[in-house]
Amino acid sequence: MKRRVVVTGMGVITPIGLDKKTFFQELRDGRHGFSEITKFDSTDYKCHIAAEVKGFDAKQYMDAKAARRMELFSQYAVAAAREAFEDSRIDMKKEDPYRIGCAVGSGIGSLQAVERECGRLTDKGPSRINPMLVPMMISNMAAGNVSIQFGLKGKSIDVVTACASGTHSIGEAFRSIQYGEADVMAAGGTEAAITPIGIGGFCALTALSFVNDPDRCSLPFDRDRSGFVMGEGAGIVILEEMEHAKRRDAHIYAEVMGYGCTSDAYHITSPAEDGMGAANAMLYAIKDGGISPDAVTYINAHGTGTHHNDLFETRAIKKAFGSHADGIHINSTKSMVGHLLGAAGAVEFVACVGQMEAGFIHKTVGYTTPDTEMDLDYCKDAYEEEIPYALSNSLGFGGHNASILIGNRRNENRI
Repeated sequence: MKRRVVVTGMGVITPIGLDKKTFFQELRDGRHGFSEITKFDSTDYKCHIAAEVKGFDAKQYMDAKAARRMELFSQYAVAAAREAFEDSRIDMKKEDPYRIGCAVGSGIGSLQAVERECGRLTDKGPSRINPMLVPMMISNMAAGNVSIQFGLKGKSIDVVTACASGTHSIGEAFRSIQYGEADVMAAGGTEAAITPIGIGGFCALTALSFVNDPDRCSLPFDRDRSGFVMGEGAGIVILEEMEHAKRRDAHIYAEVMGYGCTSDAYHITSPAEDGMGAANAMLYAIKDGGISPDAVTYINAHGTGTHHNDLFETRAIKKAFGSHADGIHINSTKSMVGHLLGAAGAVEFVACVGQMEAGFIHKTVGYTTPDTEMDLDYCKDAYEEEIPYALSNSLGFGGHNASILIGNRRNENRI
């Protein structure tokens, strides 16, 4: 018999806030985090705008020695996890550490380490490569460092599915608790890819927006969309078996009810044109949660602002929901924080839960002009209303589709 799973803690590091309180307020106010790239000189690049994390100091979240032995993506994960654990009020001294696990994904790991050590290799030869290069750059070190920092001795995994990594990580953590592998899981995603090779690679792929106006560079679902804007940061949630949470009188934000995954088996970068892969991921999550599709009133879309993604995700929503699609509010958090790659789905999951807790739906910032075939409610304006059930969608290069169904804790006094 599957166990029920709830959210009892949340933490974020984002371009619009280094804590969940600030992040939620910026979402409500519709403020974006786009500005000129400062992490390197982008003069020779086609793209000059990104959503950088501002004011982050790793030593505020961990001791200086630990910080020096982590790359930025791991630092972001540990910082977000610290807020999530503090928010959850879990006392590790009273818990069995082998029943508390970790699922933190990163799509890339540390490009900074690769760039730095490739430079040393070229300039000074192989004997000068940092002996810590490998354990600092590999993507699983975010999960490893979170486990080490907080003494989590249960299941520890790193799901790598490109831009779906964060959503898959939360979904796999959900499954782990459902089926008794753990009682508590720290889950989410992290990324720090605003680097010369990161920006250069996505420029070469023509996936990034080359618009230099911060107010018009990230326009999900808009006719004038021109590509995505690179973001960075981390989102971590504490998932917990419901009875375990009740026994310790934890605050329950929401219930994770369903998880659906598919593969397009179509193209390495483009979603399937008919949207069936993403549509089935949503339907599988809804079926897993035991509700009717008509009960879903809000979708936090993948919504990157690229032509193919937004059009094909719209088709997927129409296929999954039929005529009910017209009554669903659909927004894109990427309109404010950009695309956080492996961290995107995790930060967007936190956004879903925060909106559900507070009873609002943020607008898709910058959205003004509908496009052909894209005629749904993409939240040109914000809404103040209850969200009984929400879906959070992520689509990753390689055809990875993931969707998570979230239920309001106030639904029919379920919790």
